[in-house]
Amino acid sequence: MAVFLSFLLILLFPSANAGWPPSPGYWPSSKFRPMNFYSGFRNLWGPGHQSLDQHALTIWLDRTSGSGFKSVKPFRSGYFGASIKVQPGYTAGVITAFYLSNNEAHPGFHDEVDIEFLGTTFGKPYTLQTNVYIRGSGDGKIIGREMKFHLWFDPTKDFHHYAILWSPREIIFLVDDVPIRRYPRKSAATFPLRPMWVYGSIWDASSWATEDGKYKADYRYQPFVAKYTNFKAGGCTAYAPPWCRPVSASPFRSGGLTRQQRRAMRWVQRYHMVYNYCKDPKRNHALTPECWSK
Repeated sequence: MAVFLSFLLILLFPSANAGWPPSPGYWPSSKFRPMNFYSGFRNLWGPGHQSLDQHALTIWLDRTSGSGFKSVKPFRSGYFGASIKVQPGYTAGVITAFYLSNNEAHPGFHDEVDIEFLGTTFGKPYTLQTNVYIRGSGDGKIIGREMKFHLWFDPTKDFHHYAILWSPREIIFLVDDVPIRRYPRKSAATFPLRPMWVYGSIWDASSWATEDGKYKADYRYQPFVAKYTNFKAGGCTAYAPPWCRPVSASPFRSGGLTRQQRRAMRWVQRYHMVYNYCKDPKRNHALTPECWSK
């Protein structure tokens, strides 16, 4: 009996030094059915750099172009996920992204919620960047809210599921159903409230993507390829009735995270977070009042 209890405790409370996060105990991705790419998305740009085969979408960047796609419908809240596999080797300067935005509806004054793989050099891990900005501008004055992570696995070896859950009260970023970041609504001025579309893209961001632009895209290694599959998008579209209930990342219909989910998120942030904008002394935190209190 004692051996059984010890085994059970190990399963429920794995070591904080283990290489994998504690179980979140709840899997929001299981609440949404995968969709065929063309049932929910369309090519946005670079159609010659995009192909679909057996439900997996491949997009790539070379000297001539990158590629991007966009959801057919805008949403005012929901769960948005995709399983993604990125290219190994030298990918400096290259961004592979899955994100929400209303840039086309509000050019120069839009909202955006990002999951971005920042390309890397040989022997260094990818950085997964999460970002939120509200009513941003196209003139270089965007106020970013970046949190960056080195993942607990190699994202080039297999598909893993990356998701954004956006409700009127919070944004939660998830990797394989493990919450890695929760961005709560603390004021209307610091939270995106206008409808957004779902996007994916691969493009050259050499000026900033890898170690603040130190390493650029090197087209000797082209094409730079990203694969997406297991697309999921569910929630309240911009056209849904007012009584449409926002989705939740937890069993709580009102939103928030369970104690087990919060524990998993703390583990990820303790062992795998490499940048937090709220802790950056070079930032002007008068512009990010949500950092003042937890």
